[in-house]
Amino acid sequence: MEKLIIRGGNALCGDVNISGMKNSALPVIFGTIAAGDICTIGNVPDVSDISLALDTLRAMGAKVRFVNTDTVMIDTTNIKKKSPPLEYVSKMRGSSYLIGAMLGRFGKAQVGYPGGCDFGTRPINQHIKGFELLGAKIEYGANGNINATAPDGLKGTFIYFDIASVGSTINVMLAAIFAEGTTVIENAAREPHIVDTASFLNACGADISGAGTSMIRIRGVKSLHGCSYSLAPDMIEAGTYMAAVAATGGDVTVRNIIPKHMESVTVKLQEIGVKLDVGDDYIRVISDRSYRGTEIQTNPYPGFPTDMHPQFSAMLCLSQGVSKIKERVWNGRFKYAEELEKMGANIVILDDTAIINGVSTLHGTSVKSSDLRAGACLVIAGLAAEGETSVTGIEYIDRGYQDLVEKLKSLGADIQRVEY
Repeated sequence: MEKLIIRGGNALCGDVNISGMKNSALPVIFGTIAAGDICTIGNVPDVSDISLALDTLRAMGAKVRFVNTDTVMIDTTNIKKKSPPLEYVSKMRGSSYLIGAMLGRFGKAQVGYPGGCDFGTRPINQHIKGFELLGAKIEYGANGNINATAPDGLKGTFIYFDIASVGSTINVMLAAIFAEGTTVIENAAREPHIVDTASFLNACGADISGAGTSMIRIRGVKSLHGCSYSLAPDMIEAGTYMAAVAATGGDVTVRNIIPKHMESVTVKLQEIGVKLDVGDDYIRVISDRSYRGTEIQTNPYPGFPTDMHPQFSAMLCLSQGVSKIKERVWNGRFKYAEELEKMGANIVILDDTAIINGVSTLHGTSVKSSDLRAGACLVIAGLAAEGETSVTGIEYIDRGYQDLVEKLKSLGADIQRVEY
């Protein structure tokens, strides 16, 4: 097993390039099933979730090979109509997209219940609702499989989601591209990775409009074809480095980003006193570690992202004053708080809200990551703390951050990955 050893106190300085968006890569990679042809996907992040997704496609009969370090060619022409291995899908939340992609192309899907980080209840009832409205029949197997069939084909329909769910919006979109007629999704999620997925599918011949708004219209087509497509940059990776610079102090330019995607994060950083220079494809972050507390409420995009909540908690532990973070997307996302308290943080959790009293210093100690963003939170705390911090559970961090240690080292951090 491996862990991270961080000797804190170094200001971060320099440039960091952001990788492709993991949250786009998963639905696009599984969306190649719907294409039924050769797709070349660029700006693919080298993270464990993506490796697992590609292994899943290989196990289903797809041909997969890397053209270069961040570009993968996927041929799903002769993919087998069978259930993907449960040992793969049970480790990824994004494996649920296999249901929509296979149901759309083959008229049936048998997929194990998706896994992923454990930070609260994440049902797929809205996914199921959408599939059933399209005309699919859903059964649950004794072995944990979800069996979806469309014996009479999928039919375009009107779907209103009870909540603006990213996963449901993408999954139903994957199925509806082949439905007869037109499907309208109302109260659709608006996140950039939905736009990215729709843009990929349109490049393959789908007819999707409205992605990025609350109403998406999908006109069914008979078939898709292959394409070449490059993924958008990862807004959460970018935000993580921005929070790290604010917490440690320093001057870092975060490059290869879409600043529009970052607005809810940049507004909060500017509000608390962190200096930013926003360009066309970069944001420069300048911090002297003197910033105020604030109040944050997570919400679906374009609100403040739940996936940035833990990283901001780490940063706000060192703010001047009191901060409150209200979590409105995922319950149980506060497991990191106990670990931060070991480092000297003053955090009180009341139901869905973290109340953070800023302290002057954090102290290095041994902490354990419980999920992907909690791991990023603890890394930020370690970078800003006095002394040495040991972070275990880094397999979660590997799910979503490419070359984290190397990128932080290039900015002047004292961090290394060691076996234990």
